[in-house]
Amino acid sequence: MDLGIAGKRALILASSRGLGKGIAVALAREGAHVLLCGRSAETLQANCDAINADGLGRADWVQADLGDEGFVETIVKGVADKLGGVDILVNNSGGPTPGSTEDMSEEKLATYFNSMVLRIITLTNRLLPGMKQQGWGRILTVASSGVIEPISGLALSNTLRPALAGWSKTLATEVAQHGITSNMLLPGSIMTDRLKSLDAAAAERSGKSVDDVRAASEKAIPARRYGTVEEFAATAAFLCSAPASYVTGSLVRCDGGAARSV
Repeated sequence: MDLGIAGKRALILASSRGLGKGIAVALAREGAHVLLCGRSAETLQANCDAINADGLGRADWVQADLGDEGFVETIVKGVADKLGGVDILVNNSGGPTPGSTEDMSEEKLATYFNSMVLRIITLTNRLLPGMKQQGWGRILTVASSGVIEPISGLALSNTLRPALAGWSKTLATEVAQHGITSNMLLPGSIMTDRLKSLDAAAAERSGKSVDDVRAASEKAIPARRYGTVEEFAATAAFLCSAPASYVTGSLVRCDGGAARSV
C-alpha cells in the first residue's frame, strides 16, 4: 500500500529510542522528512545517520527534553528551522516511574503532568494553525493500554494518560473539518528498554526472576508473545497516512489481544 506521505514533514517526540525511534524509522521509509527529538544529541545524530543512509526519507534532529520548561519553544524553533512546518505530529513521551497511588506525591504529579500532558497539548496547539491552513494533518498520540485497562503498579501512568485520551477525542471533533485527524495509539507489551525495566521492577516486587515475570506476562497475552517495535511502528505509520483520512477520534490498540475489554 502506498501510504501517500512521501515528502510529508513529520515531528516525532521522544524519538531517540524505543517506540518513538521506531515510528521515525517507519515514516522515513515511506519517504517522509522526519524530525527526531530527545535528550541525547549523540544518540539522535546516530539515529539520523542510520535513517539517512537508507536513502528513502530524510532525518534531522533537535535536542529537547519534555521535562524542561522551554521544551515547546525549542521544538517550535526546530520545526521552523529544519522542516518549515509540520504535516504529521506524533506525540510521545517516556513513561513515569512505577508505583502505587500512595506514591503519587504532589511533586511527582506536577512533574509528570507537565511533561506527559501539558507540554504535549501546548505544542499541538502551536502547530495546529499550519495544518489548518494547508487543509491536511495527522496527529497521533502514543499512550498506553492502561488508558482502557489500568495496569497494576503504574498508578501515575494510569492517572495521566487518560487525560490525553479525552483531549485527543475532543480535538478530533474540532479539527476533522480541516482535513486533520487525531488518534491515539495504545501499545501493549512491546519489547523496548521501558518494558524490560518494568519487568525488572515487577520481578523485584514479587521476588521472582525476570524470566518468570516475562513468561507469565506472555502467557496472559492471546498472541503468547511480546510485540516488536516494527509491528507497532507499522500501525503508527498507517494512522499517519493519506489512506487513513477517515480514521479519527479513535483509540487503536496494538497489544496482541491483551486488553479484555471490547
